[in-house]
Amino acid sequence: MVLIFDGDCAFCSLWVERLRAILPTFPTSTPWQWVNLDDYALTRDDVDKAAWFVTPTRQFVGHLAFSAILRSQPAIGLRFLGNLIATEPFSSLSALAYRFIARYRHRLPGGTPACAVRRPE
Repeated sequence: MVLIFDGDCAFCSLWVERLRAILPTFPTSTPWQWVNLDDYALTRDDVDKAAWFVTPTRQFVGHLAFSAILRSQPAIGLRFLGNLIATEPFSSLSALAYRFIARYRHRLPGGTPACAVRRPE
């Protein structure tokens, strides 16, 4: 299992480290810049837009990646929260929040101009 995120984004790197520090279990995490995306059937466009949590049998993107990580925790409260994030109407709200954060991560605390999602030319 691996969490693939944007290693050039200070905001993303900060939150991966914060989650690693507070969650009882955390998957291996690696910046997409360090992996062969073909090994995970991902494209540059995929990883530019969102983080991915890849297990041997599934791929989770964005808010569902966070949900899957929470569902893998030993604490029942965290697993409940992970299931809640993946259940409607909370899933739609979580997806909206994730897209907002991803789009404006360069303006959030810890973000830098390098965190901006690249726009198509």
